Amino acid sequence: MRFNVRVYAIILNDEGEVLLSHERRFGTSFSKFPGGGVEWGEGLKDALKRELMEELGLEAEIGELRYVNDFFQQSAFREADQIISFYFSVDSIDIQAIDLRNFEQKNELEGETFKWEVIRPELMDILTFPIDQKMASILIDKG
Repeated sequence: MRFNVRVYAIILNDEGEVLLSHERRFGTSFSKFPGGGVEWGEGLKDALKRELMEELGLEAEIGELRYVNDFFQQSAFREADQIISFYFSVDSIDIQAIDLRNFEQKNELEGETFKWEVIRPELMDILTFPIDQKMASILIDKG
């Protein structure tokens, strides 16, 4: 068993929407918040800055910690991993520069695209993983 530490961004726009990542990896499609794994030698905020640069090609200023999962979550991809996820607000990012390509056009390929989603109860149905769903429920409750 090992711990798999993950960092994710809560990026909001002026219309009250949150940015989601729609991905296909390991032959599986899923939707989640933008972000990913912490690498050896990185702090949490530095890891999230790197992930956002890799995924979006944009520099970001990371804000406050919003949530850390407080329940056991086994990895969907590595059975022996326990996931610990940290969610941060993003204080500054050029949201106009985010590429919102159509994922359906390339759903047979591995990769990711991004889409703005309204913060509403149906957001829970869009997100694939339980920890992301918990973060979404927090966003929905804060309305």
